[in-house]
Amino acid sequence: MKNSKQKIIIKQMDSAMKEDNQFEEAKKELETWKTKVERADDVKSRLIMEKLEEDEAKKIAKTEMTALLKEGAECVEDFNQRMSAVKEEILKLSKRKSDLLDKLRGCQADLQNKRAESTKLKQKFKIYAQIPDTEVRFSAQDKEESDDGSQPIRGVFIINQRSTVLLQGGDALITFEEEKVASQILKIAKCTVSWEGMSLNVKPKRITMDPAVKFEVHLDVSRKDLKVSNIPPSMPEERMRDRLEISFSRPSRGGGEVEGVEYDKNTGTGLITFLHPGVAEVLALRGKYLVDLDSEVNAQVGPVYKHQLCKFQTFCGSPKRTILLTDIKDIKDIMDEEDVQDVIEFHFQNPKNRGGEIESIKYVSGGKALQAFFCGDAGNRED
Repeated sequence: MKNSKQKIIIKQMDSAMKEDNQFEEAKKELETWKTKVERADDVKSRLIMEKLEEDEAKKIAKTEMTALLKEGAECVEDFNQRMSAVKEEILKLSKRKSDLLDKLRGCQADLQNKRAESTKLKQKFKIYAQIPDTEVRFSAQDKEESDDGSQPIRGVFIINQRSTVLLQGGDALITFEEEKVASQILKIAKCTVSWEGMSLNVKPKRITMDPAVKFEVHLDVSRKDLKVSNIPPSMPEERMRDRLEISFSRPSRGGGEVEGVEYDKNTGTGLITFLHPGVAEVLALRGKYLVDLDSEVNAQVGPVYKHQLCKFQTFCGSPKRTILLTDIKDIKDIMDEEDVQDVIEFHFQNPKNRGGEIESIKYVSGGKALQAFFCGDAGNRED
């Protein structure tokens, strides 16, 4: 019995110990779950905070994205506007370029025309004339001229080109004494010249003369300088200058005391300046001078002068007292040239034919040509 009670007590104690152990384990498990719950709450709180932060960031990002989209749209619109403006400017520049190219082509065409006209005028105003040698006699010295022999010889030459007109066969040129007579004749479209039962129809015309020029040439000829040419480059320039100075200093050859020497090896020319005037003039008239180089060389010598074109004037127009008769029928088988001229002169001298006193007349028959020059009447013209 006693043993049974002990067994029961032992069982109860074992059961109590098991319960205590289970309680402790439950308590530990509870603590574990509390810890997990706390951790879960912390995680939950952190996640909530992160969510709030993410929501705030999302809101900010959305605002920024909206602003960027708006800014992008504005940029696209601004770009399109600028592109349109650039395209419009390109079109304007293209049109401007096209207009400038057209203007350039027009200017180039005008330039070509002006050049052609300039060339034509240059050819027209060029004077080709063989001027004969003329002896000039100096009667007296100008009071204003200095007695200093170093002064150059000065000359002024006036070139006055006469006005001309070309007469072809069947033309006649008449100069009246009065302007009003020529003016009356020019008002008639056609004149009929009659004699001995015959008649000639002539057409009076106003003359347009070729342009004429008048200018002065001022010429200064040095009395001390002499130009030397055709010098062979047979030695250095310094030595050549010494040889030239020695050669032109010899009185036996007509030389004199030399003040200075210039020499150009490339052109083979030189300039000799004498100390006293007169030597250069005498040597220039010779045209040749013997120079001592490696051997004796006959060099060409000439005067040194300066020229200037002054008071250049051009004239063109029509003479007031002279008329041209054209389309005169050639009747040389009936009358000679002088007889036809007399008939024309008689007709235009008659006041009944609106004529008047004739100063000069010239008729050119068929197959001929004549260049007429104007003298006194050339200055009395309509420019």
